[in-house]
Amino acid sequence: MIVVDTSALLAIVLREVERRAFLERIDQEDAILSAGSMIEALMVCHGRGGAILTDEVRRLITQMGIRIVPVEPAEVVIAHEAFLKYGKGNGHPAQLNFGDLFAYALAKARDVPLLFKGNDFAETNIVSAITAT
Repeated sequence: MIVVDTSALLAIVLREVERRAFLERIDQEDAILSAGSMIEALMVCHGRGGAILTDEVRRLITQMGIRIVPVEPAEVVIAHEAFLKYGKGNGHPAQLNFGDLFAYALAKARDVPLLFKGNDFAETNIVSAITAT
């Protein structure tokens, strides 16, 4: 099982360099997405491409069988602790934003790797789904 971060979804729908590797990784695993991350993905897609990109990310989630899971109370605690340690404005190089905290907390709560793009999560204690293959 892996958790998918918004950054990975965007890399796929925006056809970035990592697209193929991310699609292959999702295809290999049971992939889950926090409901909080889903909201973030829809917001970012709407801002970057309106309804077309929003519909594309919804189709991707459906076609790849990515399961959207609710935010559990234990994840709220994990997300808050992650914010205090890694969050924006706290001086840590990770600078996790609000949306990042949902993906981080779900991956930590389930003890599974996280599929993400960028350097923010690499500055934390999260396990990357790319290096965990």
